[in-house]
Amino acid sequence: MSPWQGNYAYLGAWQGEGGCQTGGVYIFDIADPAAPRQVGFVPTGPGSFVGEGVQVVSLKTAAFRGDVLLFSNEICGAPGATGGVTMIDVTDPTAPTVLAAGFGDTDGTAPRAHTVHSVFAWQDGPKAYATLVDNEDAADVDIFDVTDPRNPVMVAEYDLAERFPQILQPDVPNLNQVFLHDLVVKKIKGRQVMLASYWDAGYVKLDVTDPRNVTYLGDTDFTNPDPELLAQTGTRELPEGNAHYADFTKDNRYIVAADEDFSPYGLAGSTDDGTTFAAQVGSATKPITPDAPLAGTAVYVGRACTSDPAVPTPPATGGPYLAVAERGGCAFTEKVANVEAVTANGGYAGTVVFNIATPAGCGSFGMSVQGNKPAVSVDRGTGYSCSTSPTTRRRAGREMGNSPRSPWVRPGISSLSVRISMGGVMCTCTATATARWPSSTPSRSPRRWTSASPPASAPCPCTRWRPAPRTIRWCTSPTMRADSAS
Repeated sequence: MSPWQGNYAYLGAWQGEGGCQTGGVYIFDIADPAAPRQVGFVPTGPGSFVGEGVQVVSLKTAAFRGDVLLFSNEICGAPGATGGVTMIDVTDPTAPTVLAAGFGDTDGTAPRAHTVHSVFAWQDGPKAYATLVDNEDAADVDIFDVTDPRNPVMVAEYDLAERFPQILQPDVPNLNQVFLHDLVVKKIKGRQVMLASYWDAGYVKLDVTDPRNVTYLGDTDFTNPDPELLAQTGTRELPEGNAHYADFTKDNRYIVAADEDFSPYGLAGSTDDGTTFAAQVGSATKPITPDAPLAGTAVYVGRACTSDPAVPTPPATGGPYLAVAERGGCAFTEKVANVEAVTANGGYAGTVVFNIATPAGCGSFGMSVQGNKPAVSVDRGTGYSCSTSPTTRRRAGREMGNSPRSPWVRPGISSLSVRISMGGVMCTCTATATARWPSSTPSRSPRRWTSASPPASAPCPCTRWRPAPRTIRWCTSPTMRADSAS
């Protein structure tokens, strides 16, 4: 919500009961707080919903004088959807007028802009700027000149992990999801200071007075081991991370920050040869607890979208089985629903979704998803490790250039007894996800991850690699959003 001038409030409605493209920004007159009155509504563009960025800013530039509403567009529909950010003239809140619709970074997705999770605008002298949280690019800090809000112009984009590697905590292996989630900008001692919530990299403070040459001012680290869990239970575990949102106090001496927690349990994934990998449980699916782990033999089921070939039936013997689906093509909830609709031979015990290769990376990610059985997400390297077929290898090789091709030709039980080679030992690829501990502090409990380490022979379709000891290669590409729906 963005209150403005004491008389109006602007409320972003993510999605209505009808699903995609049923939300927008509601405008309320709150002059009498006891009797708020709706005076306007601005719908989102085709195939999108309002993200977390809803802001009203007063601009006084040579090109525009008045109040501007900005909101982010997250894509949820078919081709032709509106991404980027939309700016609305709300100088008269009862008669909102579009200034610019769906502007943003279009690299690789033209003509539409990348999907955007949040936005923040500010004025600095005669100039005005807006920073967009880019969901589809490793360079996810997109800064636009909006001095003329009818003609926004991109002036810079940054990958903060690449530009300022000091913000990372490489000694804490589970802090591997590094991306911009939200931000604010405030003038402090004559400088425009950005406070970026950069997920597992913590909260990052930057001088953005010159948007074309931002400079590092400082950042926070997550204490290892998690101090609250240690103090309350005596358990030593890795911190969870997840820097979600922060703002400066009025006197600028402190920041007030909120980390986002998805589960009261830490999750650890492994295959039956002892290899461990990062995994995350879906937001609204059956919990995985110490008393109810998820285990089974992997069966590749394609993308599991309604428009794709049907999810194959698992074999009649040898279960339980886990459906391994590739991300992309449809929402996570649709994939899980199609897997759970298979009931023959006992159906599947759960769903494992592995990442696609995109400019934003192929690492671990989180899922906003609904389901009745457990559903977890894993990085693309882990998805590949469940197959050693020549076809898979050829496709993986072609994918090294970040082409989002599927690793298998078609769904089927050919991956039922997939074997992977590690140290000369052949083993069945059976995935197990186990909750490591219960937490008495659900709001702050960390998750115990171990970074995925596929064997040297297993391809990982990322564009950037860091050699690790003993020739094992680690996928170090940036990761996708932690709270996306597809």
